[in-house]
Amino acid sequence: MFETVRNAFKIKDLRKKIVYTFLVLIIVRIGCQLPVPGVDATVISEWFAQNNSLDFFNQLTGGSFSQMSIFALNITPYITASIILQLLTIAIPRLEELHKDGEEGRKKIAEYTRYVSIVLAVVESAAMAIGFGNAGYLTEGVSFTSISVIVVSLTAGSAFLMWLGEQVTEKGVGNGISIILLYNIVSRMPEDMIGLYEKFISGASNVTNGLLAAIIILAVIIGMVVFIIVLSDGERRINVQYSKKTQGRKLVGGQSSHIPLKVNTAGVIPVIFAGSLFQMPIVIAGFAGVQPASGAGASIGQKILKVLNQNSWCNFDSFGEFKYTLGLVIYVVLLIFFAYFYTSITFNPQEISMNMKKQGGFIPGIRPGKPTIDYLTKVLNSIVFIGALGLVVVAVVPIFFSGAFGADVSFSGTSMIIIVGVVLETLKQIESQMLIRHYKGFISD
Repeated sequence: MFETVRNAFKIKDLRKKIVYTFLVLIIVRIGCQLPVPGVDATVISEWFAQNNSLDFFNQLTGGSFSQMSIFALNITPYITASIILQLLTIAIPRLEELHKDGEEGRKKIAEYTRYVSIVLAVVESAAMAIGFGNAGYLTEGVSFTSISVIVVSLTAGSAFLMWLGEQVTEKGVGNGISIILLYNIVSRMPEDMIGLYEKFISGASNVTNGLLAAIIILAVIIGMVVFIIVLSDGERRINVQYSKKTQGRKLVGGQSSHIPLKVNTAGVIPVIFAGSLFQMPIVIAGFAGVQPASGAGASIGQKILKVLNQNSWCNFDSFGEFKYTLGLVIYVVLLIFFAYFYTSITFNPQEISMNMKKQGGFIPGIRPGKPTIDYLTKVLNSIVFIGALGLVVVAVVPIFFSGAFGADVSFSGTSMIIIVGVVLETLKQIESQMLIRHYKGFISD
């Protein structure tokens, strides 16, 4: 990795792109410190310190949400809009046609994504402004002017970040939106590492325990990263043979190829979907002043919220608290369900089979048509199950250490998948650009 980056800096064009990307990230960091007019940021920070239901959302925004900066919404509306458009591609024939229409169709879908992002930003910012106003967190009180200023500020900040992301994609390195998301997550990791150091290493009873804690922390982090790399790069290659065709007096074709099926076909989407379903009731209840609770005085609703709260899982202090780990079982089931659900939407064995048949391709030992569809479906179901189990491991390990040992960190399994995936993808793009430049130089010589 470091060798790739070092070689990239030797190339003038790539060096300019990398510097441009870093300058954009500096702008993002500055924007995360600019407060929204009319909001009491101190009160918001105190509310976040007492309510951890929005920790994951705050992490995706690089902590700007807890500071209530103009980038508080960050690129989350764009991410949500992208997922919505991707799901609607299957349900709406027009979008499906655009998706298959090549570059022009993808540009049109990207345009629709921007529009939906703005709408979501307006709705989310309005809901936040009204909610904070009713809670007394606005310095100017609840009025049309104060609400409008907050909505415009947050929506403009989200739109500006979306534009910056597109500029990085065009003039920088990697996917701009992914780079900004990666930067937001990584920006909070030093604070988490300091917290782990103070609690388990410097706060240990003796040097031996502190050293053992340091080794365990490093082993878990390195092991997670290696496991995610293997999960992200793992694929099942299905061999495809193309029949020869007669063109004039010659036989052409007959080459062999393969269909790469990713082990983690759904990516990080199942974790996001499952986490969102669990967090939504907690967030709504939090704004309503209802917190997860247990014990004799807790209501049924508070106990249900306790089951949904990840901080209540894997607590071995007492059986009364450990029973709330039932939520973890439901969470794992949802992860596996959404892995199959999202894969069924994004990968169509029937379409793959038809395209192979049109091009004269076939899987050795499998007849074209329905047998090919059945074979692809069978292989895909096996791969999805393995990938889903991998996602379960990645998602559950941080939750286990948090509940069992109190190792509270902002980055979760979802964040680790995003970090590793974006870094690998960006490095591949840098290497491909270096390779293209090498070929151009070879041809010019």
